[in-house]
Amino acid sequence: METESEPYVRLASLRQLHQVMADMNTARSMADTLQTVADGVVTALGYELACVNLVRPDGDLVVAAFSGNPAAEALITGRVGSRESWERRLTMGETWGDLVFIPHTEGWILDDDDVPQWYTDGPEPRFEDEWHPSDRLFAPMYTPAAPGGGSCGELIGVLSVDRPRNGRRPGAWGREALQMYAFQAAIALSNARLRANMQRALVRLGREQQALRASEESFRQAFEYAPSGMAIAEMGGDQHGRILRTNDALCRLLGRPASAMRRYSFSDLVHPEDIGTLLRTSAEGGRAELRLGRRDGTYVWVSLRNSVVADAADGPRFLLTHVEDIEERKRRELQLAHRASHDSLTGLPNSAELRSRLSARLCRRPQSAHPAALDAMEALSTTDAVDTVESAYGHPAFDAQDHGFDYRPAGAEAYDAYDHHVHTVAPEESARDDGSKGLAVLFCDLDGFKSINDRFGHNAGDAVLIEVARRLSGGVRDGDTVARLGGDEFVILADGLGRADAQDLAVRLRNEIIQPIRAEGRAVRVGASFGIGWAHCGMTADEVLKSADERMYVEKRSRPKQHRRAG
Repeated sequence: METESEPYVRLASLRQLHQVMADMNTARSMADTLQTVADGVVTALGYELACVNLVRPDGDLVVAAFSGNPAAEALITGRVGSRESWERRLTMGETWGDLVFIPHTEGWILDDDDVPQWYTDGPEPRFEDEWHPSDRLFAPMYTPAAPGGGSCGELIGVLSVDRPRNGRRPGAWGREALQMYAFQAAIALSNARLRANMQRALVRLGREQQALRASEESFRQAFEYAPSGMAIAEMGGDQHGRILRTNDALCRLLGRPASAMRRYSFSDLVHPEDIGTLLRTSAEGGRAELRLGRRDGTYVWVSLRNSVVADAADGPRFLLTHVEDIEERKRRELQLAHRASHDSLTGLPNSAELRSRLSARLCRRPQSAHPAALDAMEALSTTDAVDTVESAYGHPAFDAQDHGFDYRPAGAEAYDAYDHHVHTVAPEESARDDGSKGLAVLFCDLDGFKSINDRFGHNAGDAVLIEVARRLSGGVRDGDTVARLGGDEFVILADGLGRADAQDLAVRLRNEIIQPIRAEGRAVRVGASFGIGWAHCGMTADEVLKSADERMYVEKRSRPKQHRRAG
């Protein structure tokens, strides 16, 4: 840039400066932009050396580009100067607008700081505005200021120039040109940084999208080819719970095509008895074991495990349900439970199951109580009062935990739970049938069974027991219980019978039992003695069975011995 006849400037110089600025804004990368800025100072502004110091993220400045001297370029490119040293340089010397000029008479104090610099030798100035080799001229570059944010923005770098070709310190036009150039260079560098950030963001986005596609493909394959059932259902909205997608394993398990599954929700498929279990299952991390309906009308036991899935923008949420076939395990569990509660020979409920069913019908409250006793119960307020009532009536207060009641020994509330229990009472014992009904307990003991075991062996005895169990089960109503108490003793629980009904039932069952039985290739006979007891609240299961047992022995002893023979 020629300055001898300022403000006159040659048109060629302006064209050259314009071209350099155009090149700065069309550079393809940050590195190209930095080098273009440095080269433009040398080619268009008339300096022999130029250096671009770029602010790093940590605030220090690094020599990012150099132009004019390959030896100096190799010496200092990439070196870093601290932000503190640069701040000191930019606040001392003379200010020419936005430029900072530090003459050689003051610059010697900077020789020992950590800012990278080059050294040139030369004679002392011969006239006042001659350039000295130790003179320093800096052009700070600031990002464009935001609206209302002041005259300049953030410091992005510093242009350092040296050795004007005409040997003189720049005049007014030269200073304004360098200042204008630094402003345009700051814009170009800001744009280059934005482009670089955008390119990095695009690369990162591309990688994330690629990873997302890979993740989606992995999920799709894991979903589709999972050995157990998988389903995705809607969460919220009018279609909450509707199945959106199922895998092949679930379709095979339920015998339904995927197109048909999309018409249902799990509440449509679950067994009616398990709908409560499904509704109580948490959507997030919930587990449940229930039965789902197949296309053929049968049900299969499954284990459901839920998890909630949201899209990347935290938008619609879906329910991912894992469905595992546990039919075989449930079958084994039911078999084990059945074995624990049923007799292995006859398949009838055993003694423990009989007592459990009987206890489930009875509470500890007496069948009838004196009004004064009930008043005492309502007045209970302390544990001592409970103990007093227990002592007075000869049995402990009911165990609320065993029977599912809320026991509160305070006033009438202590017995409120009884209102939710249908009390079991015995029919009135009178000469005429008054129509009252109760829970009859028929205790059956086989007559002559021991002689069959002794004469024909245990296999014959087992065959007799199996046949007797079959006849007893066939002779009662659905809902009645026939249990084997042990040995040749059986018990029948029949609810809703009057005393005459119970007697008729005992006669019918005895007539069934005494018919000939085929055992080990021969016909044998056994007799049967029945004792009828009545269960009512206030009794224990053992007390009920003992009462029926005692009545059975009374009945057995009252019959002629010949009527009790078998064989």
